[in-house]
Amino acid sequence: MTKIKTVDDYLAAVPDDARAALAKIRSAIKAAAPKATETISHRIPMYKDHGSLVGFGAFRDHCSFFVASPSVMRSHSAGFKGYKLGKATINFPADKPLPAALVKKLVKARIAENEARR
Repeated sequence: MTKIKTVDDYLAAVPDDARAALAKIRSAIKAAAPKATETISHRIPMYKDHGSLVGFGAFRDHCSFFVASPSVMRSHSAGFKGYKLGKATINFPADKPLPAALVKKLVKARIAENEARR
């Protein structure tokens, strides 16, 4: 198995439908957090800005958006109808990516949360 070093490497290694969905999420993250650093952590793309922000990944039967904050998940729960949720994760089918507006809202909430901790 080839070692994944960049987000581009990661996206190149996932199936086409997941790649398309995750590329849309990546664009929304970059729009909401232009200063964030892209990295690979725990074998998935993660974004950092004064600490961990969010991440995403492709799995056998779904994609995930890692919000990395149970409090942000709770405060934005109204926007999650129809998705399978974890404590700080949103799972979705590759053919139905999360809306860019929702991703941006969550990223901005995570940035605010990180800045408040500084």
